[in-house]
Amino acid sequence: MTLTVPPFERATVLVAGDVMLDRYWFGPASRISPEAPVPVVRVDEIEERPGGAANVAVNLACLGVATRLLGVAGDDEAALQLARLLRTAGVEPRLLARPGVPTVTKLRILSRNQQLIRLDFEQALDPEAARSVAAAFPELLPGTNAVVLSDYGKGSLDEVRALIAACRAADVPVLVDPKGRDFVRYRGATVITPNQAELEAVVGPCADDDELARRGEALRRELELDHLLVTRSEKGMALLSADGVTWLAAEAREVYDVTGAGDTVIAVAAAGLALRLPMATAAALANLAAGIVVGKLGVASVTPGELSHALHRRGKGGRGMVGEEDLLALVGEARRRGERVVMTNGCFDLLHAGHVAYLEEAKTLGNRLIVAVNDDDSVRRLKGAGRPVNPLEDRMAVLAGLAAVDWVVPFGEETPERLICRVLPDVLVKGGDYRPESIAGGRCVVAAGGEVRVLAFRSGRSTTGLIERIRGA
Repeated sequence: MTLTVPPFERATVLVAGDVMLDRYWFGPASRISPEAPVPVVRVDEIEERPGGAANVAVNLACLGVATRLLGVAGDDEAALQLARLLRTAGVEPRLLARPGVPTVTKLRILSRNQQLIRLDFEQALDPEAARSVAAAFPELLPGTNAVVLSDYGKGSLDEVRALIAACRAADVPVLVDPKGRDFVRYRGATVITPNQAELEAVVGPCADDDELARRGEALRRELELDHLLVTRSEKGMALLSADGVTWLAAEAREVYDVTGAGDTVIAVAAAGLALRLPMATAAALANLAAGIVVGKLGVASVTPGELSHALHRRGKGGRGMVGEEDLLALVGEARRRGERVVMTNGCFDLLHAGHVAYLEEAKTLGNRLIVAVNDDDSVRRLKGAGRPVNPLEDRMAVLAGLAAVDWVVPFGEETPERLICRVLPDVLVKGGDYRPESIAGGRCVVAAGGEVRVLAFRSGRSTTGLIERIRGA
């Protein structure tokens, strides 16, 4: 299977379920309380993040997915703060207020990145809360490419059967993160995503992989699911479908915190299905994302740039296409590792041996090579009508498949000077007969302590020459 990071920004996903506010209090704990044998934490930092179904929504928005969220909250300060955080993250929230019921809030107190205690503030929802979710759901379904139902057992999804039926009637994939032992209520979903312990609570203990596959497949058939995606911690994932089982090995990474990893898995899988990717591909991307998010503290999310970087580190081609903001984050990470960054730019319309030799030589000047590529409009302005021969996405994909290239980023201006001055590579490279002082962005690079180098193309090889030979054939 060849994995690439898809254009997540083309997808729209609706999340419905139990929303929460996660609060973190950080501080040193250097003494024991004289009042009781407990540590005294001097709180010096407070952080708040959306949790539960809201974290699923934030994960989707971080991928660039247009994200709507439907849930139940209290008529309180925590609800207002949760709505603010969601809007800031790019999520469109629809929080149905229930006066007298507190917004579910989880307060975690940590010292030196170790969780000391968690305090939960919540109250059981009445049946009317779930009915209000079911009533509002059809209004948000049109224009949606996939739906996630995030069930934390708080009561928002007590009418889950009606929601699944609405999705099926609208031919919209619906993914469910289940809770409890009553999986029958999720009958007819496209996918459910239990972890292995949750699955075994329903089907019984599984002594080995064969038994898990056998019991899981029986459950998938009984519940009329298209797929069953089981997360298995350090063992990775198991995807059960009508055509068999796919075992996905865990991505090797130091596990720092598994909080919210399941939210990331279902978010990435939903984004993949929203784009009509095969389920096996969506699951592989979700598995990759899980390996990234467990290396972060608390509930967290991943970006397309992080996925691209993870794929590229695995030595797979075609994974280096990134946007400008993601590129800056990746360059910052590379610099923290002490890596030397090289950058070049061009149209790269018809890639030929001269380009390949030039890019390979450029890579020898550092550890990471960035190629900035003219978008289609800027190529037309530079080269005239009829160019480019290949559209931007194809040109970037071909470049990203080269072993020498780490990241490929587009730009639309006449020159890449603005982009280069933001990236500030250690080495700026250009091919041809340029003078270093005349290369766009060179002054910024030199002023920042970098250098500008000019490399020669192989003579007799050019895109224009190729086009002329093709036209004359």
